[in-house]
Amino acid sequence: MEKSALARWRTDFFAGLAVVLPALISVWLVVWIFRNISSFTDALLFFLPRSVTHANEGRGEVLWYWSLVAIGFAALLIALAGRAAKFYIGRRFISAADQLLLRVPLINKIYGTVKQVNEAFASEKKSSFKQAVLVEFPQSGHFAVGFVTGDAPAEFSRVTGVRLVNVFIPTTPNPTSGFLVMVPESSVRKLDMPVAEAIKFTISLGAIAPDAPPK
Repeated sequence: MEKSALARWRTDFFAGLAVVLPALISVWLVVWIFRNISSFTDALLFFLPRSVTHANEGRGEVLWYWSLVAIGFAALLIALAGRAAKFYIGRRFISAADQLLLRVPLINKIYGTVKQVNEAFASEKKSSFKQAVLVEFPQSGHFAVGFVTGDAPAEFSRVTGVRLVNVFIPTTPNPTSGFLVMVPESSVRKLDMPVAEAIKFTISLGAIAPDAPPK
């Protein structure tokens, strides 16, 4: 009887976990994203008294609803910048600011790199993740899902004597971090699945299997 009750409890627990866990993970992700974004956007509240925006009469942290206001204000500024970029004067101003940042020592290296990465991911002409693939990682005989991001620099291919491609291997369940490996093109095994399906598989820890491709 005790074993039967324990078995029923265990079954109910895992059934409840399957129901509750997606909601908990979703809430955690929203809170994590909100905190990371607000850590930057809260600086936009500099023109308001701390006694208004911060708890404990200015001695504590920024109140969460003021962080929401800051995020909304940041979104408005970004939209205005995008709007200004459509006009000649706005484009000239953005170009001048761009050239200025590229001339400042140290900042120019960081800004130039970030600008190139942003252009690669924001480009409408091509996808940054071109193809979902399998590569042997972290050792021979073990496979990991990766995404081809482009051809490796010619210098790397010249030194190794083989044609290399850049493959990004995301970590799970957080695919925003990962490993960049350069793999011989002949060793890359292409998958017949959309990139979105491969990302979903990675985020779900392999629990959500991609749909089988049509024969």
